[in-house]
Amino acid sequence: MAEEQRLNTVLAGLGSWLPPTVVTNAELMSAVMDDFVRRRIGIARRHRVSDGEATVHLATEAGARALASANVSRVDALILATTTPDRLCPAGAPEVASRLGMIGAPAFDLNAGCSGFLYGCELARGLIAAATAGTVLVIGAESCSTVINPQDSSTAPIFGDGAGAAVLRRAEPGEPATFGPSVWGSDGTLADAIAIPAGGSRRRTPAPDLGGADAYLHLRGAEVVRNAVKRMSAAAIAAAEAARWSLEDVDVLVAHQANAAITQAVAATLSFPTARMPTNIEHVGNTAAASVPILLAHAASDGAIKPDQRVLMVAFGSGLSWAATTARWPHALTPHR
Repeated sequence: MAEEQRLNTVLAGLGSWLPPTVVTNAELMSAVMDDFVRRRIGIARRHRVSDGEATVHLATEAGARALASANVSRVDALILATTTPDRLCPAGAPEVASRLGMIGAPAFDLNAGCSGFLYGCELARGLIAAATAGTVLVIGAESCSTVINPQDSSTAPIFGDGAGAAVLRRAEPGEPATFGPSVWGSDGTLADAIAIPAGGSRRRTPAPDLGGADAYLHLRGAEVVRNAVKRMSAAAIAAAEAARWSLEDVDVLVAHQANAAITQAVAATLSFPTARMPTNIEHVGNTAAASVPILLAHAASDGAIKPDQRVLMVAFGSGLSWAATTARWPHALTPHR
């Protein structure tokens, strides 16, 4: 097999799942705050897990839909990107694999914040290129509502729950690749800009004097916005250049749905028309690692992404982490929402 063909990876299936419980702005905040959140952040409602549900449940639902979209019943490996695991130990991916009828398949969790899905896709491409796997299921799933302090106005209105998934496979001889080069990176000097301080090995239990607040997600808003715009814009440019595209060549830019202000600032920085940037944040909120695959499934099923179009995907999240990649959208793909 020629080297170039060995590296070719195809997007074969795409699925998403949103829990049925919907929480509107009116249920969380005053009318004045509702108006601000709609105008500035772009969110009117979000989905929330119900009692008895968590990230593994969401991941299983989305994974099943991606497998059906690809018309396969199992894959060679499974990667679950999440920042909200059901438990610190064990990883959730093996349980997802077993629920999908794939006991024995290698499965592991990946935590790269909101960049997790794109990180997972790059790892899947590596597994395929190395002939370690011929097919990989990559899932981004988050139960963000479980780590949000309802009293924190900087996070409570923003985040939603959900999952998106993709089946990647090795291209057949002569079949064009879906994915182009990826650009990814991190900056751990800002690790505490988006963080849950308590619960890990560094601080196992919440500090008594904080009333449990450090068990929830904290973010430094202005710093996060500034870095998100900077890093996503630079990564998008670099990924396009690596694919030998200009930004004018890009038909659709799929950006992590952090908030509307960030998306608009990225568009302005890149001089990219917002009409070619699909969005669903109004209805789903920020779903972290699930954001990009959910938006891909929604945009493709709604016709906002069409076969053979040039698609640029970019994300930014905790870590800090960022990633971008290009794709030539495949013809034989029917997303399952």
